[in-house]
This record gives sequence, C-alpha cells and structure tokens, in this order.
Amino acid sequence: MSDKSEPKQAVPESVLITGGTGSFGHRMVRYLLDQGSERVHVLSRDEAKQDQMRHDLGDNRIRYFLGDVRDYDSIRAAMLGVTHVFHAAALKQVPSAEFFPMQAVKTNVTGSENVVKAAEEVGVESVVCLSTDKAVYPVNAMGMTKALMEKVAQSHGLENPQAKTVVSCVRYGNVLYSRGSVVPLFINQLKAGKKITVTDPDMTRFMMSLDQSVDLVHYAMNNAEQGDLFIRKVPSCTIGTLAAAVCELFDRVPDMNIIGTRHGEKLSEQLATREELARAVDHGDYFRVTADKRQLDYTPFFEEGSKTVNTYEDYDSHTARHMDVEETKDLLLSLPEIKLERKNWGLA
Repeated sequence: MSDKSEPKQAVPESVLITGGTGSFGHRMVRYLLDQGSERVHVLSRDEAKQDQMRHDLGDNRIRYFLGDVRDYDSIRAAMLGVTHVFHAAALKQVPSAEFFPMQAVKTNVTGSENVVKAAEEVGVESVVCLSTDKAVYPVNAMGMTKALMEKVAQSHGLENPQAKTVVSCVRYGNVLYSRGSVVPLFINQLKAGKKITVTDPDMTRFMMSLDQSVDLVHYAMNNAEQGDLFIRKVPSCTIGTLAAAVCELFDRVPDMNIIGTRHGEKLSEQLATREELARAVDHGDYFRVTADKRQLDYTPFFEEGSKTVNTYEDYDSHTARHMDVEETKDLLLSLPEIKLERKNWGLA
C-alpha cells in the first residue's frame, strides 16, 4: 500500500530525549536547536557526559536531568514541561547483554514501560521509541529485549487507541559512527598500525548515518498513529566492503584479521518481516508498519487466514541492495566525523 499524502514535518516545541548524551542524543539536540525548538530536556545517568555536552553546546534552551529510565520518578520529573519524548536510552552492546541479560531487561523493557507510562500520566503528545533491526528474529539478549520494548510500546496504543499520547517506534540498521560502532574501531586500529578486525567479511548489515536516524525519528513523531513502527529504506553492504572502504579513505591497503562472529551475532539482519510488510504503508523513503490490532479472540483468524503475506519477503540485509566500495565510501564521506578524521590525517 502506498501513501501519496504530503507528510507532516513540524518541529516540536519541546522534547525530552532519554539517553540524550549518546551519539543519537547529541545529533538530535543539535538538530532541534538549529530548527528552533524552545526547550530540550536531556535525561541520562552519566554526569561527566552531561557536563561535556553542556560545555560543547552552551545553550540555555537545554535542561539536563540526572536519572535513569529504571527510576520512574526521575523520568516523570524530566518530562514535565515537554510536548514530545524521544526514548533512546538503552543497553545496546550485544556481547554485554549476552552476559548480563537481566540488566538489559531492566533498562530496555522495564525502563521503556516506565517511559511510556510516565508520558501518558503527564500527557505529552507523543513518544517515539528507538529500536533496532536486531529485534527482528532475535538471537541475542539485546535484540530480544528490544523486541519486547516494541511490544510494550504497541500494547499501550492498543489498550487505549484514543489516548492523547501517541506511542510509536522506529527501527534502525547500523548507524555509522555512533558510539561503540565498528567504523571508529577500524579507524583507531589503522591509527595504531594494526590489522582491521573483521568478524566475517561476508556478514551483511543495513547502513545509515546519524542524520538519517534523526530524520527517521522526526518523521515518526509527525506522522505516527497509535502503535505504528517506522523503518527507513536504506541499502546494506558486507562488512568486508565496509572495511575496504574505510581503508581506502585513509590511504591504507586493506589488511584484515578475521576473528569470527561474536556472541549473539547473525550473518544478516532484517529490518522487517514479510508479515510486517504485508500491513506496511509505503511512504517513499519510509515504511509505516501499522500495529497488529487483533484482540485475544483469535477465532476469525483461525477461520479466515490471510494469503497476502505469501507475496512478500523479509526485508533482509543479504537480499537488499548492496553498496559497493565506492558507494560505501560516498556514504562515509557524508559523515562530518569522517571528514574531520581525514583532515587530521592530512587527507582532506
């Protein structure tokens, strides 16, 4: 299904960003200030990162709140006076969540429930929860908790479809140069004169920039209905291609150390299942996956199954359009962090 209507792109007057000192939070705060938002609240646990952000941005429209999404009172206090919430706080490192799964549950699931409940109590206009492609057919604890986060968010909309607070999710692929991602690791290894460590050169991942992730959340905020899930259409590439592109940008001959897959990794990722695509609306650069509105009475669905799902395939990084090395280099060169790194290397 395709939506031909003109999408809304209003700038929010006031926003709370949970996990607001992370890579996404930094970029979103700058975007909101540049676009004219009057108030931005940043909630995070790390006072050092808040202090650094305060010095970097120096804007009195930002208010900083020390707190944790596990602590309902701290979330509620940070929400007072805002109209929208972008929920980015998460434990997102796959290996860490494998060894400490209950910590991921407490932050990614219970913490998300706290965020949505507080938003509904305070009466904000919308909540956008940030998810990941690892929530689709999850094989690791991080992906499982993010899948449950999506279900928590959607359940609130289904319980009260006429509620003032619209709750939606967005689902990302790999966000290039975000904190803890592979590109900064590759560059640091090149700086140290080491081989690039690659898990599996044939592993594929969806690739997007931080600016694209900001656009996705902004789009969801403006166009979501209760329980919607938004996905940005992005290409993929192999990890071997990504490593080769980074090496070429920094004038190095690709030299890889193949270390094998880590705990909880898959060879490919999926941004959407074929079942989700069967009820998705095509918004040009985005898919809007509408909520599954079935109730506990499943009788009609046993008697009247749907055949439309058979006409779709999963949106998979193995079968999506693959970027070659030159396309991957172009995407990397669109990142200000890469431009700065190249300048520091005397390559710009």
